Amino acid sequence: MIAASVALARRALRNALRRPQFLAPLVLFPTLFLAVNVGGLERTTSLQGFPQVDGFLDFQLAAAITQSLLLGGVSAGIAAALDIEGGFFDRLVASPTPRLAIVLGRVLAASVIAAIQVVYFLVLGLVFGASIQGGALGVLSVLAIGIVAGTGFGALGMMIALRTRNASTVQGIFPLVFVILFISSAFFPRELLSAPADVLAAYNPLSYIAEGMRQPIAFDNAIGPVLEGLAAAAGVTVVAIGLSVLALRGRLREA
Repeated sequence: MIAASVALARRALRNALRRPQFLAPLVLFPTLFLAVNVGGLERTTSLQGFPQVDGFLDFQLAAAITQSLLLGGVSAGIAAALDIEGGFFDRLVASPTPRLAIVLGRVLAASVIAAIQVVYFLVLGLVFGASIQGGALGVLSVLAIGIVAGTGFGALGMMIALRTRNASTVQGIFPLVFVILFISSAFFPRELLSAPADVLAAYNPLSYIAEGMRQPIAFDNAIGPVLEGLAAAAGVTVVAIGLSVLALRGRLREA
C-alpha cells in the first residue's frame, strides 16, 4: 500500500506542476492579501491590548500561511474531482490498487505542497523584514504545524470531491473557506474580537493553527501555543482522513 500511495502522490504532484493555474493562486492571492493588510493596517499594533510585536508583518504571516493552506485543500479537492470526472478514478478502482492508497496518495501530495507553501511564506516574510523570533526551532515548529494542517485540508478537499464528484462544486466552497477563516483569530488577536466573533474564534481550530504558527514567528518558542496548534492540526487531519475514507467507501458502494 505504501508503494501505491507514493506512486499516486507522485502522479498528483506531477499533475499539479503541469497546471500552474491551480498552484499559482495558492500563493499569489494570500501574498496580495498579506500586502494589503500589512500596508493598510500597520497602525493596529498600537491598539490597547494588541500583543507586542516587532511589526504587523510578523503577526500577519501566520494568517497568510493558514489562508494559503486552506486554498491548497480546495485545490486538492478540485484535482481529485477532475480525476473522477475524467474517468481516472474508475480505472483506479478497477485495478488492484489498495483502496486506502487512493486517499493516502492524494493526502501525501497535499503534505508536500503544504511544505512548499510554508517555506515560501517564511522566505517572503524574511525578505520583507519579518523576524522569526523562535530561530531554527521556531521554523521547524511552523513547518510541522503547517504540513500537518495542509495534510488535513487536503483530505477535506478529497472528501468533498468524493461526495460531490464535481470540480465546479468543490470550487464553490471557496467563499465558505474564507468565512470560516475570518471567524478565527488568524487575522486579529482573539482578545480584541467582539462578540460573537470572539466566542466562535475560541472554538475554531483555525484559531489554534494560526496562533501555533504565529507564536514562534512573532514571539518565542513557548510550548503551549505550539502544542495547541499542532494538536488542532492533527485533529483536523485525523477527522478529515476518516471522513475521506468513509466517502470513498460510499463511492465504491454506489459504483
